[in-house]
Amino acid sequence: MGIAILTFIIVFLLIVSGGLLLFHREEMLQRISDVINPRAAKPKSLLSAIQQTGLSIGGVVEHFENVLPKSQAEVSVILQRLQSAGFRDPQAVRVFYGSKVLLPVIFCLLALVTGAGSYSPFFVYVLAAAMGFLAPDFWLGKRISNRQRKIRKGLPDVLDLLIICIEAGLSLDQATARSAVELKLAQPELCDELGIVVLEQRAGRPRGEAWKHLAERTDVDAVRNLTTMLVQAEQFGTSIAKTLRVHGDTLRTQRVQAVEEAAAKTTIKLLFPLVLFIFPSLFVVALGPAIISIMENFK
Repeated sequence: MGIAILTFIIVFLLIVSGGLLLFHREEMLQRISDVINPRAAKPKSLLSAIQQTGLSIGGVVEHFENVLPKSQAEVSVILQRLQSAGFRDPQAVRVFYGSKVLLPVIFCLLALVTGAGSYSPFFVYVLAAAMGFLAPDFWLGKRISNRQRKIRKGLPDVLDLLIICIEAGLSLDQATARSAVELKLAQPELCDELGIVVLEQRAGRPRGEAWKHLAERTDVDAVRNLTTMLVQAEQFGTSIAKTLRVHGDTLRTQRVQAVEEAAAKTTIKLLFPLVLFIFPSLFVVALGPAIISIMENFK
């Protein structure tokens, strides 16, 4: 056990030393630039310290991404999934693949330190390596599903504000920009995506393409239907406010129907706990004394 702990400490110190060596050059350059161009020292807050620590850890992790072989098509798929999860930093792909290399090593070291590998070494270490390799994919899928749920839930509120802005005299582009600013605290995920739509339109991209890119990034059926309705309304010259109002009412109706469907499924889902846990307890309480008295009479 002592040898395992010593091995874990040595490997941990080697990883930390490698990270320090990787960032030593950048730190020296930063110090030299601070001496040449002195600036007013700002007190570092706890949030900035946490962000700096996260960037340092991410920088250490991303250096392991070259160990894992990957194709360009696979990188494109992972990049699209990261964008759907809200990660648009160019280094996010490197951090993702670096974590797929580093986590199996960490899990195997944990299995070694805790002594779990002594029972069945081959099975435990293979399981630890597989869990470490697949953990980033599961985490990313969970992050995407949570973000899509929040976007789907907040879309009717954003549509209501869009309708108010359009009926007040603003164009669709101005209403989109206004809604992205006003609902930033209430619906940060959807407003972030709308902000990208506004930036794409300001860069010269057509409105239809910008909204189609929104549907591709979010991969939500409600947003895809909204994009199709907006493109058709622009092509045929129909009222955008009426189109948004109809779509918002449809989304609310679908939400109510989803709640009713979940309530209807509750009786079926309660059947298995009733049969497996509640009914046996009732049988024991109701029939237990009678069975005991019968057994005593037969004696």
